[in-house]
Amino acid sequence: MTTPEVKIHVEDLTISYSDGTESLRNVTLDIYAHQINVLFGPSGGGKSTLLRTLNRLNDLADVVTQTGSILLDGEDILAPSYNIIRLRRRVGIVFARPVPLPISIYANITYGLELAGTRGRAELDEAVERSLKQAVLWDEVKDRLSDPAHALSGGQQQRLCLARSLALQPEVIMLDEPTSGLDPISTAKVERTLQEIKTNYTIVLVPHSVQQAARTADWAAFFLQGELVEWGNSSQIFTTPKDPRTDEYITGRFG
Repeated sequence: MTTPEVKIHVEDLTISYSDGTESLRNVTLDIYAHQINVLFGPSGGGKSTLLRTLNRLNDLADVVTQTGSILLDGEDILAPSYNIIRLRRRVGIVFARPVPLPISIYANITYGLELAGTRGRAELDEAVERSLKQAVLWDEVKDRLSDPAHALSGGQQQRLCLARSLALQPEVIMLDEPTSGLDPISTAKVERTLQEIKTNYTIVLVPHSVQQAARTADWAAFFLQGELVEWGNSSQIFTTPKDPRTDEYITGRFG
């Protein structure tokens, strides 16, 4: 298997909070371009902390220790001089609970674009159609774009939030358990969407189960209590995983 291009390189990253909650210890890994990079493991392992650090949301948290570096296309995004607004245009995030804005479906998509200075109606229309198609939502809402976003189902709201992020055309899309509250049909639509859009984006996914991790991952990283136990391509991780107690490979699959 040919190793793809590295989009993000995390080097010796350590993070801890003042209240002693979820942290990371000496994490080093690569996130590959145009691949689905899955971070999985038990709750409290540090996965969400890593996501928040990748677009500097941790700047808003009570972090007492942060060492190491994160290189996005070779630039250290943790450097004090790095432009955070630029970073968040390049690295978008979709959270577990969909939070559509209390405005129309159309306005949800265009809100970020208008804040960024896009005003032309034709350009906004194109972005709405493009992003909704990428999120596999266009056919379901194209005739009711003026309806309130909260009228959508939970699965549709989650795909709307993904479309809202895609409208800004980031380079990296991060998703933190985006299907945890969805039914199997909506979950399958989101997973299919990720497979389709990875040709244009780098995807970092925290799945809601090991089964979802195995279904979706091109590359996977297993976290346990703040440490990266194993990282590699999905065929190896989910066929011959390591035992974190012995650091030896286990014959058989994750269940």
